[in-house]
Amino acid sequence: MGVIKIILSLISGVAICSSTLFAADTITVALTAKAFQYTILPLAQERGYMKEEGLDMKLTYMQSGPSLQAVMAGSVQFSGAGSSALVGISKGNAPMKTVLALNDQVLQWVVARPNVAGPADLKGKRIASAGIASLGTFMLRQILATKFGVDGKEITFIDPGPLNRLPSLMSGAADAAIVSAEERYQAVEQGMKDFMYLGKELKNSWGTIATSDRFIKEQPKQMLAFARAIIKSLRYFRQEREGAIAAAVKFTEADRALVSRMYDDMVKSFTSAGHVDEETQKNDLAIVKLVAEVTEVVPNSKAYDFSFARQAEAQLNKQGWKP
Repeated sequence: MGVIKIILSLISGVAICSSTLFAADTITVALTAKAFQYTILPLAQERGYMKEEGLDMKLTYMQSGPSLQAVMAGSVQFSGAGSSALVGISKGNAPMKTVLALNDQVLQWVVARPNVAGPADLKGKRIASAGIASLGTFMLRQILATKFGVDGKEITFIDPGPLNRLPSLMSGAADAAIVSAEERYQAVEQGMKDFMYLGKELKNSWGTIATSDRFIKEQPKQMLAFARAIIKSLRYFRQEREGAIAAAVKFTEADRALVSRMYDDMVKSFTSAGHVDEETQKNDLAIVKLVAEVTEVVPNSKAYDFSFARQAEAQLNKQGWKP
């Protein structure tokens, strides 16, 4: 009897030791909002992909500036404000990198009042945006100048606030607006014109995730594990429509019909492995140069580190991993 107790005690001790040794590492990701593209993150947690990689992911919400400060301070490990990180890198040599890209198209649209027939009609008009220094504003200026010969100086960009772009358009205070997918559908249903999809006009990334140089250096295993979990989630999202829609409905708290419509329209914009090519990176940084008001475009290698995403992709391919 005494021998049995000793054996059971040893087994119990081994179990406790094992659970301690293999406890999941907690990582926190800061997002600015429950945007459709970031469904990939909670999906990775709910499907068990984070757990498979030895991680327990927590989501928190804050504006882009504070989220990047939190990354630098180490209180969170990742920020969904990857584009803002690029501005910080370009303008102030911030020690961080954009390490994952969920989309290879910009998920923003321009909607306009019915009387705006084409790009040339935007001359002298007012466009509601996220601000005169926002990425969307600079992207639209570039598109209009290079593809349609419309000088951005002939257009007035206004910032009515994130919740007022569509109301400004509907009331006539703005003639056009740069909006999200959800706002785009609302605008069209209320008689506005689906004017332009920025994702088709420019080759840029979206839904980018950044971390600090310190985290990359000190926690390479966690970085790789996070990349593997995200790529698994991307593959599932792209292949399993019903599961992806259910996850997006839960995360965004949007109507299922709307989410289904967004999924069908945008699923092809999601990357298969969390990274974008060199040309896309250069295009991103060219826009960021304008936003940051600097004289030179920073090299890709200074702003991006997709090595972990590529390594994770290669590992999963070698394993033949499928959802």
